[in-house]
Amino acid sequence: MRKTASKAPDFLLFLTVLMLLSIGLVMILSASEYSTLVRYGDSFYFFKRQLLWALIGLTAMFLVMNWDYWHLRRWATPMLGLAFLLLIMVLVPGLGREVYGSSRWIVFGPLTFQPSEFVKLSLVVFTACGLARIGERVQSFTKGILPFLLVSGLASGLILLQPDLGTAVTLAGTILVMFFAAGARMSVLAGLAGAGLVAVGVAIAVEPYRMQRFLSFLDPWADPQGSGFHIIQSLYALGSGGLFGVGLGQGKQKFLYLPEQHTDFIFAVIGEELGFVGAALVIVLFAVFVWRGLRVAVAAPDAFGSLLATGLTVGVALQAFINMGVVTGMLPVTGITLPLISFGGTSLIFTLIGVGILLNISKYATGK
Repeated sequence: MRKTASKAPDFLLFLTVLMLLSIGLVMILSASEYSTLVRYGDSFYFFKRQLLWALIGLTAMFLVMNWDYWHLRRWATPMLGLAFLLLIMVLVPGLGREVYGSSRWIVFGPLTFQPSEFVKLSLVVFTACGLARIGERVQSFTKGILPFLLVSGLASGLILLQPDLGTAVTLAGTILVMFFAAGARMSVLAGLAGAGLVAVGVAIAVEPYRMQRFLSFLDPWADPQGSGFHIIQSLYALGSGGLFGVGLGQGKQKFLYLPEQHTDFIFAVIGEELGFVGAALVIVLFAVFVWRGLRVAVAAPDAFGSLLATGLTVGVALQAFINMGVVTGMLPVTGITLPLISFGGTSLIFTLIGVGILLNISKYATGK
C-alpha cells in the first residue's frame, strides 16, 4: 500500500551532503591549482568543471527528492538493461576511452561518461525491487538470492574487465549487505563473503600490476620510485599535516609529487593542509551520512524503500572506506575516488541522485 509523504526530508542528511560537497569543491581548487595551471594555463580549470557538475547534480537531487521513489520499481529492469549495454560499449575499441590502462569512460563529443556509476545506482534499484518482491524466499539460495547474485556477478565481472577492481568490490559488497538486510541466511552470506575474498585474491594474483600493488602495500619502500610511490607520497602528505595542517592552499605534495591529487588521493591533500582535525571532520561527516542513511532505511514505510536506502547508503560508505583506506596505507592502491569530494562529474551527479532518492524516502518515514 502506498504511503503519503508527511514529512520534510531529513535535514541533517541534507546538510551533511552539502558540507561534504563544499569541502570537495574547496579542496579540488586547492589540490589542482598548480597542475591545471601547468597543463591548461588555468588554475580554476578543474574547479569550474566540478562546480558545473555540482550544480547539475544538485538540480537532479532536488528533482528526485520530490519524485515518489515508488516509480523506480517500473524503471528497475530498463535501467539495468541500459547499464549493461553501456558497460559493454565501454569495452569496445573506439567507443571506450582508455586512461592509465583502464577503459572506464565513453566519449560523447566533449563529454565523457563513466558507465560504472550508472550501474551502481541501477543495480541497487533492481536488487531492492527484486528482494522486496520475493520477501521471505530470500532465505532460499536457489529460489531467492541466486538470480540477483548472478546479475551482480555479471556486472562486477564487466567492471573488472575495464579493469576496475575497486568499483567491482564496492558493488559486490553493497549487494551482499542488501542480502543481509533482506534477511538472507548468515551461513549463505558467510559463504558468499568467503568466495568473494577468494575471487579478489585470484584477481590480484593473475594480474602482475595488481600483484605489484599488493606487494607495495605490504612494503612500499621496496620500490619507492615505482609501485610504492603513490602510497609513500600520500603518507608524506598526511604526516606533514600534523594536528591542524600546514594551512589551506599551503600544501607541498600537490606540486606534482602526489599523483592524482584531485581525484583518488584528495584525502591526502586534506590531511596535509587541514591536518588531523580536517581529516577527522571528513570521516565524521561520512559517519553521519551512514547514520542518517541507515536511519532512513529503518524508518522506511516498505521493504523496497528500506532496501533501496540501505544499498544507497552502504555504496557510498564502502567507497569512502576503500578510498581512505588506500590513502592511509591500510589497503592496496586501487583507482577509486572519495564520494562527493574527489573530482569527477559522472560520480558526483549519480551520487547526488542517490542522495535525492534517500531524501525522498525519508519524507515517507514512519515513527518520529
